[in-house]
Amino acid sequence: MKNKIIKELGEHAPFTLFGALTGIAIMFIFYKVSFDISHSIFYVLHPLHVLLSALVTASMFKLYSKKSNIIKVLLIGYFGSIGIVSISDSIIPYIGEILLNLPNPGIHLGFIEKWWLVNPLAVVGSLIAYFWPTTKIPHSGHVLLSTWASLFHVIMALGGILSFGLSIVILFFLFIAVLLPCCLSDIVFPLLFVPKGKKNG
Repeated sequence: MKNKIIKELGEHAPFTLFGALTGIAIMFIFYKVSFDISHSIFYVLHPLHVLLSALVTASMFKLYSKKSNIIKVLLIGYFGSIGIVSISDSIIPYIGEILLNLPNPGIHLGFIEKWWLVNPLAVVGSLIAYFWPTTKIPHSGHVLLSTWASLFHVIMALGGILSFGLSIVILFFLFIAVLLPCCLSDIVFPLLFVPKGKKNG
């Protein structure tokens, strides 16, 4: 498992960095938009990220486990996506906002603020995985959704102020917010629940 994690982190890092750079480019275009607009964009990207994460997380468990009833798949898909996507899209950006002393920091946990949207999408993604499990979704889509959701979380806190130096530090937080949680969600978390010696393949 340790070697697999290290390998996946190494393989994911280059595109994750590219995704973070696209985020910075987008931020220089959108950083002056109002809180309401950035909030609305966040709540398009974040729920989509939850849906995709639930699908991949639950699929990974379903494909590797010989015995996986629908309840187990739903629970792993739900908690793997809601928990880890919240870390990626909300908690790590919020920590960055506090450390950088941005004007309008806020945690914006989707499964609470928009519970009626985010929670059902986690269930839908998990159900899709139970009946049609797949992990072949392009990683690029996952990375970009995660990056841009984290980005608009930060833009909500910027208050229309941005400098080159600040953008470099935000780039670091975007990179960390995407790389570690995505690998945890897609690989580590679901495999923790697959009993040893009971894996397919």
